[in-house]
Amino acid sequence: MADDDQQTRSGGCLCGAVRYTTAWPPLSVATCQCANCQKQAGSSISILAMVPASGLEVTGDLKTYEDHGDSGGTVFRKFCPNCGSPVISDIPGLEAQGVRVIKAGTLDDHSGLNPQMHFWTDSAQDWMVLPEGGLKMEKQ
Repeated sequence: MADDDQQTRSGGCLCGAVRYTTAWPPLSVATCQCANCQKQAGSSISILAMVPASGLEVTGDLKTYEDHGDSGGTVFRKFCPNCGSPVISDIPGLEAQGVRVIKAGTLDDHSGLNPQMHFWTDSAQDWMVLPEGGLKMEKQ
């Protein structure tokens, strides 16, 4: 269920050692099919919610893996060191704009997620069918 005030949502890792509250609704929701997101998620896609950095409060310790994708850009993948759940992906260019990226699968309430952008579609698994409408980018 959504938080009562509908202005925040909470989430966290699988074991509960890391929790967060974020301003809601998100600035945008996207999927990423890049090979690195697939490996990190252990799935065919990663669902990303871009939220204002000023509205994100995290408790618990996160470990950081500095990743470099095909674009050459850096992604700081933050995860729970206890259970391994990916929680946040910090991207320097977005952080400079006051935006952080939460892994939407870690939200307690997944309702209302409607990705409008789809990144790295050229890396999507061949059986993946993306919804009609949203912006699709072969790369990012």
